[in-house]
Amino acid sequence: MLLEEAVVAPTVIDRCRLIGGSWYSYYDDTTVYDAAGLDADHLVPLAEAYDSGAHAWTPARREEYANDLDDSWHLVAVTARSNRSKADQDPATWQPPHETARCRYAAEWTAIKIRWELTIDPAEQQALTDLGTACPDQRLPSLEDQR
Repeated sequence: MLLEEAVVAPTVIDRCRLIGGSWYSYYDDTTVYDAAGLDADHLVPLAEAYDSGAHAWTPARREEYANDLDDSWHLVAVTARSNRSKADQDPATWQPPHETARCRYAAEWTAIKIRWELTIDPAEQQALTDLGTACPDQRLPSLEDQR
């Protein structure tokens, strides 16, 4: 995932250690020049997925969700700072600090919830509706876009 999301590709040495390269953390509009400053964020956090229906899945299905690399928005490289401020919150209580990132974030959040058939609670729905109103030109990503 880190190699795929690199703006400038790093060199891979010593069994996956990354040297050089750069990444763009869209949550906070920050370019990162050291992979150690990044977290691989589950855009819809594991705890949120569990609370939204994954609790009824088999362990194998939950593992599939946790390790999903089939869509580029499921796991995203972001600054450790922004990922930790987000924790397991949904859009009702956390949105990217970089205001122009919020439309993309809401679209990707919604696409993941739909793809994995996860529920959306009323506060989350209201936040997504508000973001949708503020982002009339934002379309939901699809797996077909990546092929």
